[in-house]
Amino acid sequence: MLTSLALIFLVGMSLGWIVTRLRLPSLLGMLLTGILLGPYVLDLLDASILGISADLRQLALIIILTRAGLSLNLEDLKKVGRPAVLLCFVPACFEIVGMVTIAPRLLGISVLDAAIMGAVVAAVSPAVIVPKMLRLMELGLGTRRSIPQMILAGASVDDVFVIVMFTAFTGLAQGGTFSPATFVQIPVSIVTGIAVGLAVGVAFGAAYRRIHVRDSVKVVVLLSVSFLFVALENAVKGIVPFSGLLAVMSCGIAINRRRPELAVRLSGKYNRLWVAAEVLLFVLVGATVDIGYAAAAGAAAVLVVLGALVFRMVGVFVCLLRTPLSAKERLFCMIAYTPKATVQAAIGSVPLTMGLGCGQIVLTVAVLAILITAPLGAFSIDLTYRRLLGRADVPAETAS
Repeated sequence: MLTSLALIFLVGMSLGWIVTRLRLPSLLGMLLTGILLGPYVLDLLDASILGISADLRQLALIIILTRAGLSLNLEDLKKVGRPAVLLCFVPACFEIVGMVTIAPRLLGISVLDAAIMGAVVAAVSPAVIVPKMLRLMELGLGTRRSIPQMILAGASVDDVFVIVMFTAFTGLAQGGTFSPATFVQIPVSIVTGIAVGLAVGVAFGAAYRRIHVRDSVKVVVLLSVSFLFVALENAVKGIVPFSGLLAVMSCGIAINRRRPELAVRLSGKYNRLWVAAEVLLFVLVGATVDIGYAAAAGAAAVLVVLGALVFRMVGVFVCLLRTPLSAKERLFCMIAYTPKATVQAAIGSVPLTMGLGCGQIVLTVAVLAILITAPLGAFSIDLTYRRLLGRADVPAETAS
C-alpha cells in the first residue's frame, strides 16, 4: 500500500504538472495516472488500496465540500433565490429525459435501462466544480451576481437528487414497483441533512468560542464530525432519509455564518489538505476506468454522452430564465455544470454488480462520461471564465 501511495502522489502530481504546462487542467494528468497505474493497464496499485478506493474518494469529497461550506455565504445565496433551487434538480431531469430519448435509438436498450443510465450520468461532479468556483470567488469573478455560489449550492444538492432517482430506477429494474414515497425521500434527505449540519456547525462555533485550542485540532475534530455525518447516513438508511454530504457542507456554512474569522482560518487549513486529497481522488477515479469498455463502446456511446449533455445545458438555461444574468454569464453557467467524475465512478458499476442486463453498457457510458466531461468541462471553465464573466467584478489589485 505504501508503494502504491507513493506512485499515486509522485506520478499523479508529475503528470498533473505536465498537463498544466500544455494549458490543460491538472486533473486530466491525475485521471491519466489512475488509468495507467490501475488494474486495466499496468496494474501497479496494490489490491489493498483499491479495496478502500471508494472510502478514500469519499474522504477527498468531504474535504472539498467542507472547504466549500466554509467559503459559502448564505447572504449571497439569498440574492440568487429561485435559480439556485432549480439548479438542484432541473438540469438532471433534462439529462435523464435526454438519455431516455437518445439511448434506446443508438444503443438498442429499453427505456428503463436508459433511465438507469441517465441517473448514473446525470450527476455533476462537486470534486471538479467546487475548486473552480472557489477560485472564482477568490478572484472576485461573477460574485456580484453570486454565480459561483449558485453553482456551488446547486451542484451539492444535484447529487442527492440523482442518487435517489438511481435507487428508484434500479428498484424497478429488479422487479419492484413505483412508489411516490421514494421521491418524498429527496426533499426529506435535503432538509434533514441541512438541519443536522447547521445545528452541529452552530454548536462547533459556540464551543470553540469558549475552548481555546489550535486550529489544527479544530480541523481534526471537524473532519471527524464529517465522517460521522456520512456514517449516520448509512446507519439510518431505510429509516430516515438523510444526506451526509449535504450535512458536511451545511456545517461549514453555519461556522462561516456564526464565526466568519474562524471559517477563514479553517478554510486555509483545508486548502492545504486538498493538495493531497485532490491527487488521491482523481487518480483513484482514473483507476476505476476500464479503457477496454470505452474502446468497445464505439461512437454510438460517445454520441449518447454528448447528446445527453446538450439536454443538460438546455436544462441549465431554463433555470436561468427571467434572471438578470447576461447571455455570456448564462453560457458560463451552462459550461460550468457539465463535468462529471465522482458519482459516476461510485455508482457506475452498481447495475453490473446487481446483475442487471444493462450493467455492462451503463458502466461503459459512465466511464466515457468521466473521460469526456471531466477534462473537457474543467478545461472549458478555465478557458472561458474571464471572457464570459467579464472583469467588472474583479478587485483592482487582481485586475492589475
